[in-house]
Amino acid sequence: MSGGVPHRSSRVRQIVRGPRPESVPALVARACALVGLLDVAGGVFPRFRHSRMHTFAEVLPGSFGPFAAALSLSAGVLLLLLAHGLRRGKRRAWRAAVVLLPAGAVAQFVYRHSIVGALISVALLAPLLLHRDQFAALPDPRSRWRALANFVLMGAGSLGLGLVIVSVHPNRLIGDPSLADRITHVLYGLFGFEGPVDYQGNTSWTVAFSLGALGWITAVTTIYLAFRPEHPAARLTEEDEARLRALLDKHGRRDSLGHFALRRDKAVVFSPSGKAAVTYRVVSGVMLASGDPIGDVEAWPGAIERFMDEAKAHSWTPAVMGCSETGGEVWTRETGLDALELGDEAVVDVADFSLAGRAMRNVRQMVKRIERAGYETRVRRVRDLGEAELERIRLASEDWRGTDTERGFSMALGRVGDAADGDCLIATAHKADEVPGEYGDLKAILHFVPWGPDGASLDLMRRDRSADPGMNELLIVAALQAAPKFGIARVSLNFAMFRAALARGEKIGAGPVLRAWRGLLVFLSRWFQIESLYKFNAKFQPRWEPRFVVYRASGDLPRIGFAAMQAEGFVSLALPLPRFLRRRSSAARVCTHAVAERDVRAA
Repeated sequence: MSGGVPHRSSRVRQIVRGPRPESVPALVARACALVGLLDVAGGVFPRFRHSRMHTFAEVLPGSFGPFAAALSLSAGVLLLLLAHGLRRGKRRAWRAAVVLLPAGAVAQFVYRHSIVGALISVALLAPLLLHRDQFAALPDPRSRWRALANFVLMGAGSLGLGLVIVSVHPNRLIGDPSLADRITHVLYGLFGFEGPVDYQGNTSWTVAFSLGALGWITAVTTIYLAFRPEHPAARLTEEDEARLRALLDKHGRRDSLGHFALRRDKAVVFSPSGKAAVTYRVVSGVMLASGDPIGDVEAWPGAIERFMDEAKAHSWTPAVMGCSETGGEVWTRETGLDALELGDEAVVDVADFSLAGRAMRNVRQMVKRIERAGYETRVRRVRDLGEAELERIRLASEDWRGTDTERGFSMALGRVGDAADGDCLIATAHKADEVPGEYGDLKAILHFVPWGPDGASLDLMRRDRSADPGMNELLIVAALQAAPKFGIARVSLNFAMFRAALARGEKIGAGPVLRAWRGLLVFLSRWFQIESLYKFNAKFQPRWEPRFVVYRASGDLPRIGFAAMQAEGFVSLALPLPRFLRRRSSAARVCTHAVAERDVRAA
């Protein structure tokens, strides 16, 4: 970077820009969605075809001939499904639309001899061909769960839409079929069979073809998603991990979140010089990076440029969670993105930490009480633990997690006791009971990752639910007191979202807007631990380091927030397992992981 990193005392501020012009893919997607909605309406509702929009609806792609209802419905649903991919500039969606629209134009001419209908298809096809270079986005990582989700959602949608189709012909119904009869008729119709509901005239054929079209679309889209060409989800390779570790050895003390770049469910892009890198994960179409780029700050722009090129190639939404002030300045300057303060990271300087004084009274009393109850603590490097004890810690960590999914992304490593993470710290609490527990005398675990040569960053906190309250406070104090022995001068604790708003909102003289904002955060804390994490961190009298979210447009923030919640494990789209199955699978997964790691290291 030619100019170096600017040194400013002010924090990163959100850049205010005018509205961005709408892109060609977005306009084409809107047109496809509009035509699709009108096609669906023209195929489902009989009165729509005889309304004031009859003349226009008659010439829409898919609305022709004796099979007008079924074909209109099919074209409408397919265009609606393609609209999202077209908006993101996906190449496969463009190919499908280029095939579908001429087919509709030919059908218009063959079945209805409608020149106007063919022209409408050509009119929508023209911008697709003219701006084909804007539809070059590569596919997203493949997941068979998408095929299952498509089957469930399309099946539910087809059932609901089928009930509408069956019920919008009241004057043609023979008899008075019940709701159960109508549902049965829809289910039979989706599979191409005749159901118990009957109609006068040609309405039975119209309903049958429409239901069959819905079933066909559900089957075809599900099969396509299950067997589409492979484009695997990115993973951190051994070579990438080795290069990242080399960068962290030289520049790891710059960012407390640096070591979390070694999560193996992340991908990485390097700068052309190889002196900097950005790690990321793609979640729901959002290319989510965390923390600052790894490596030499002078090479950050090159890595950021590669990151943005990758996002553009796949039409992913770029975003960065939890970058520092310096990182936010470089990201916004190099990319034109915006930055917004997200919260604060609690950092404790070991030399200044002490349990003495009034401010630390509550922590001091809690620690003394737990120690009198017979608990003892041990703080060690991972490499100093035996394999048997590490295995017991891994199993306990899985079992004490409390949720089906592993939480954490930006400040979580996602593993404990890996042979490659020998510099990590593990603080454990022990108490000898009359009847040893499943994990012996082990009662709580804290895991810290390196933050350069003289720092540590808190990764996870786990404890036995039957242990006395205050295990986390006990182990944090033990780790801070033992830190000098390991050459550690600073320890990063949890990240507190919206910490400034919570702190200012409870002070005397806070305005009504700030108080209302704090009230909302306190309410949300029932589910997301916003206030509790802030208060927990504040017990240790840390200094607060601001962290920022970097984003492209304000309209992307809800999507980025949802993707971040998925990445952090607060929102899971997977079906939950029963408790006994989760424990069994967790134990098997940990044991398998340990055996695999030993085999890999031995090889």
